[in-house]
Amino acid sequence: MDSSGTRRQNTRRKLFEAAVTLIAEQGFSSTTVDEIAERAGVAKGTVYYNFASKSVLFEELLRHGIELLTDSLQRAADESAERGGRRVDALDAMVRAGLDFISRYPALTQLYVAELWRTNRAWQSTLMQVRQKAIAVIESVLREAVAAGELSPEIDVPLTASALFGMVLVAALDWQSYQPERSVEEVHSALSRLLQGRVGGAGR
Repeated sequence: MDSSGTRRQNTRRKLFEAAVTLIAEQGFSSTTVDEIAERAGVAKGTVYYNFASKSVLFEELLRHGIELLTDSLQRAADESAERGGRRVDALDAMVRAGLDFISRYPALTQLYVAELWRTNRAWQSTLMQVRQKAIAVIESVLREAVAAGELSPEIDVPLTASALFGMVLVAALDWQSYQPERSVEEVHSALSRLLQGRVGGAGR
């Protein structure tokens, strides 16, 4: 990537970080472009040069964040497979990857969960699309586990994938909000036992 491309990427990253922090602190409607620019350390015109509007910035913010999460989940599943682990082990690795991601980007996760329950946003369809991409990664591993005989063929793959995705999101937010003294290892251990006992045990 040339220097101009690198600069633009760095600028967009600063804008993403500034926007997600401000919106998490005070809400989308109360956050102004001026505040985003000031927090990012750039001119107001720079915001509009990179994004047509605040709504477009926020939509791209959500898309970018969930795509990063999806990549983390896929990478965890692939690395588990390379080590020769079972598909249930891959699911467990994905749980840990999800917790690690959320611990790095807590404000983004809070925004994502909040926006899931809104129906009047211009970016709702985009949010649903990127959410489905993340869940599709989990569905793929679940289907492989069923095919390999690790899980019962009676398992509802789409619903189970959504449940696992939601479990990680809600557990992580609860952990950071109400039990911050716990380590990511403790939280992962608890969710791992739940996964292995309830999902992993179905095919045994």
